[in-house]
Amino acid sequence: MIEGADTGRYTKLGKHKRRKSDFHASNGFSNLSPPKDSYNAIYAAFILGGAGFLLPYNSFIMAMDYFKIRYPGTPVVFDMSLVYIVVAFLTVLGNNLLVETFSLSSRINFGYFMSFITLTFVATCELWWEAFGTATSYTVNLAAVAVVAVGCTVQQSSFYGYTSMLPARYTQAVMVGESASGVFTSSARVLTRFLVPEIRGSTIYFFTVSVSAVGTCFAMYHLVRRTDFIQFYIALCDRAKTRITLEPTEDAGLIETTDSQYGVLKIQSSPPPTGTALSFTNPVYEPSAPAPTYKVEDVVIRGRTSTSANGGVNGIRRGIQSRWEITKAIYPYMISICLAYFTTLCMYPGIASEIVSCHLGSWMPILMMAIFNGADLIGKMLSSSSSHWTGGRLVRWCIARIILIPLLLMCTIPRNGPIFSEVIFPFVFILILGLSNGVLGSVPIIQAPSKVEDYHRELT
Repeated sequence: MIEGADTGRYTKLGKHKRRKSDFHASNGFSNLSPPKDSYNAIYAAFILGGAGFLLPYNSFIMAMDYFKIRYPGTPVVFDMSLVYIVVAFLTVLGNNLLVETFSLSSRINFGYFMSFITLTFVATCELWWEAFGTATSYTVNLAAVAVVAVGCTVQQSSFYGYTSMLPARYTQAVMVGESASGVFTSSARVLTRFLVPEIRGSTIYFFTVSVSAVGTCFAMYHLVRRTDFIQFYIALCDRAKTRITLEPTEDAGLIETTDSQYGVLKIQSSPPPTGTALSFTNPVYEPSAPAPTYKVEDVVIRGRTSTSANGGVNGIRRGIQSRWEITKAIYPYMISICLAYFTTLCMYPGIASEIVSCHLGSWMPILMMAIFNGADLIGKMLSSSSSHWTGGRLVRWCIARIILIPLLLMCTIPRNGPIFSEVIFPFVFILILGLSNGVLGSVPIIQAPSKVEDYHRELT
């Protein structure tokens, strides 16, 4: 706001003619109609995207029948799960700190690259050539899981930041893809076991299918990321990020122009305060000024901030402040997602893979995984109608769900005679675990981005 002058001779900043393909245009941007997702092709691509970053880990877990024979008497599935969880947790922390350092596309490409290289290495060196001894091979596979955890976690968190800038249904598409990944790997494992009775040969074919699937997901990501639909919503969030508000520590000069020109706002560091200097905290007007001086209370410039403005101590401080603001807005959803995945990861896949059946033999863990993945997929599809869920209700349901931990444990202990020894009990419990994981693990992630400002959505 400018006081004490006729502002008719001054034009608004940032006015420029909008090109037809320029989604960054100011003022008229919000009036543009978003491009259509014809035939739900973008939605399908994000389903493949969600499948792509969990395929590598699911491939290791679904090959547990091979690994249990390869390493008898060892908790190989539990060790793989533990390595993945610990490395993924550390990677999430690192990725959150570096999210503004590397571009979104770079982070997603990094995840695909790590997954493709690691799965190819395991399929050739470990399964086909058998290049390592048993002890070395065990360590190599755990290291491969750790590498996959780094790549897939960076990719996963980046995809959720990606879809949080799009309509909510595309976040749900990624979650459906996660579950579809489990269903796909379960089906692929069952099929390869049927077609190739020799377990090592079937596992080689299984990993080959997984490598091909990751490559397909990578190709689909690059096909859709430059579409008008994606670029429109990315530009919408970029526009919100590029608002710069003049702070009291800065000076602004408004230059008078003719009607055919544009006004220019000049920002510079404030000089040291003096007794007669213009002050924002105690505004005064210098009577000896040769031309009228205006009090600037609020100036907003639409433009891209410079890298130097975001760096250093101030950049770190603003980053922490932004994350704290996000946390205050979505903390019930953060608690819900932590409780939901805590319960799931306590039981799946480690404990679930240890439930045995004399009748089903080595098929028992495969069927347990298939039931969980199928139920999880159904739960994530049901989460599309999430309007009746609130943050408090999600937390209460996630707390109640913890009862599944002792119930599934009673299917494995005591080892020689479990309390729930009938096969039907673990199947029912794992079905409930998967279904509830699909709903309670999806709704918080779908709803949380709508609780924050557009320019904070990728951080969410």
